[in-house]
Amino acid sequence: MTTSLNLESDGTAVLLPVRAQPKSSRNQIEGIHAGRLKVCVTQAPEKGKANKALLKVLQNGLQLKRSQIELYKGETAGLKVFRVTGMSPEELQKRIDAVLETSG
Repeated sequence: MTTSLNLESDGTAVLLPVRAQPKSSRNQIEGIHAGRLKVCVTQAPEKGKANKALLKVLQNGLQLKRSQIELYKGETAGLKVFRVTGMSPEELQKRIDAVLETSG
């Protein structure tokens, strides 16, 4: 499955562009949408609840330690960027591909 995800490296980390889908029926990594990883969460986007849920879904889905991922940009926007440390863009892409293969 070919995916056109715009993964960028900022030197020490990989920037992962995400399209958040709050108030969804379930928590899951949905697929690639316009160059961004689409992530659905059941939480509403209030008081950072959806952001916390997004972190958890990404962390579990991509097998990351909590210390490896953080919200970098877009705290109140639907289009967000997460910073992932401790791996190359290629490694992150492999993990994303693996998740998408098993979910779809």
